[in-house]
Amino acid sequence: MTDPQRKLSTAELAEAGLTGWRVTGEALAATFRTRKFSTGLELVNRIGASADEANHHPDLTLTYPEVGVTLSSHDVGGITSRDIDLARTISGHAADLGVAPAE
Repeated sequence: MTDPQRKLSTAELAEAGLTGWRVTGEALAATFRTRKFSTGLELVNRIGASADEANHHPDLTLTYPEVGVTLSSHDVGGITSRDIDLARTISGHAADLGVAPAE
């Protein structure tokens, strides 16, 4: 996409077309309704494995019946292509588990 060390513009964020994700300040956030705690835990485990692989770690909140995810590139103080890439991966994990983002 772009230089992973460069903050993305508002237009670039809109072009990313991330369904269920919203910009909150200098971060991307999404909430996934898992309906079951065990499904939420599985989603968190998959996110953790992908985050380790990418060496880019989100803030996660696991509650019944949701998983909250916040992504930001703290080293540049905003949202970068690393966040977009990991958001897409996380959305894929959610879809694989039959979990939809909350509206």
